[in-house]
Amino acid sequence: MKITDLKPTLVWSIFDEITKVPRPTHHLDKMKTFLVDWAKRHNVEVHTDKVGNVMMRVPATPGHENAPGVILQGHQDMVAEKRPDVNHDFYNDPIETIVDGEWVRANGTTLGADNGMGCAAAMAALIDPDIVHGPLEALLTVDEEQGLIGANGLEPGFVTGTILLNLDSEEMGSLVIGCAGGKVTNISIPLTMQPAPDGVFFEVVLTGLKGGHSGMEINLGRANANQQLARFLWEADRRTPLELSFIEGGGLANAIPRDAKAVVCVAREDAEAFAQFASDFYKTIHAEFNAAENPDFKFEVKACEPRKEIIESQLAHNIIASIFACPNGVQRMSDAIPGLVETSDNLASVNILENKTMQIVVHQRSSIDSRRDEIADRISALFEMIGAEVTFDDAYVGWEPNTESKVLKVAEESYHKLFGKYPKVEALHAGLECGLFLEKMPNLDMVSFGPTLKDIHSPGEKANIESVKEFYELLAEILKKLAE
Repeated sequence: MKITDLKPTLVWSIFDEITKVPRPTHHLDKMKTFLVDWAKRHNVEVHTDKVGNVMMRVPATPGHENAPGVILQGHQDMVAEKRPDVNHDFYNDPIETIVDGEWVRANGTTLGADNGMGCAAAMAALIDPDIVHGPLEALLTVDEEQGLIGANGLEPGFVTGTILLNLDSEEMGSLVIGCAGGKVTNISIPLTMQPAPDGVFFEVVLTGLKGGHSGMEINLGRANANQQLARFLWEADRRTPLELSFIEGGGLANAIPRDAKAVVCVAREDAEAFAQFASDFYKTIHAEFNAAENPDFKFEVKACEPRKEIIESQLAHNIIASIFACPNGVQRMSDAIPGLVETSDNLASVNILENKTMQIVVHQRSSIDSRRDEIADRISALFEMIGAEVTFDDAYVGWEPNTESKVLKVAEESYHKLFGKYPKVEALHAGLECGLFLEKMPNLDMVSFGPTLKDIHSPGEKANIESVKEFYELLAEILKKLAE
């Protein structure tokens, strides 16, 4: 079965078109062209702005011209993650989709339902003759996944609606009315290299972890590949002193790292003991993460070809210690909302650049700006002690919940009418663009919802088929009520 055989046909057909367009964050020229061409093919008014946001507009259903204007909002970009064994070029290759029982997934890559499904639903609503609506706009922003660039760059007057339906949530049955803000910490460490000593070189590889969204899934207790690798190196060094030649792990700031590796050198007489400790460590972390992780994740240590250089010994020791000690995971739960993560960290990536500089990226999230900044400053203090240069990307604001929202009430009533029960109303630890929209348009009334997606920001990402149908039904009912 193909995804174009699924219901609602219009939504899945548009999503199928979107999956064929390469659209990793910061590389959206092809997506922008596709969206503009699609709008023109369907006689939909379309505009773009200087940062690449695309806005499509259609008039109200006849007789509903005086209804409030509604903005359907999603983001164009997707997180580009794949399994190490998969050969896929996110800049040129289409996503290969697979219908797998009750779910749609990709073949070893992220699916891009975050937020391709939101975009598809918004576009479908613009041309669906069965949907009754007032004046309707679709705002499809750029580079949400890294920097919220489209929302930051939105200019006054580009959209005119007074109600915004954000279609970027991942749990059908939940209405979102608030989210965390965030900040990215960039750590740069100039490396001093020295000739490698005589010894046995080992490649240490941790791979196959679940990873996932660093906001929505940070509370699930999953292993962070970077921190667990640094933990091993720290503990191994205390038993059998080692030299560090290479280390890397993770990728995007908003994805929990799934894979990490290092190359180390130990004295010949310590090689057997080092390998034995690695075997013991493998058993330890499998026992610790047995419930939270893939049961078949791998931790392997194998002899490899000698390297010519190592990182200067004391600096390497300090780097390993700092990565191991770096705050990671849930830092504080919310006092105001039971069960909500207030503040968290994601030790996202470790890389050695061609200019012999180590780059480490850590992503902080919090619903309280001062705590977001405090945890970023703690990380800065830690790494500055070893001579690192620390900079911060522009922080983005959270979205403060408004329980008196009129569109929230309409969404609750619509959900109850369709499904005979009331939805959950909540705030998320993930980052949405709504807080930035509210800064620019203070009178905007907003709610966020979406179909059920699992394991987003990882190659396990999948979309529940039935929930997509329910999501679109809910969208249609909300638009109908708002048009009355």
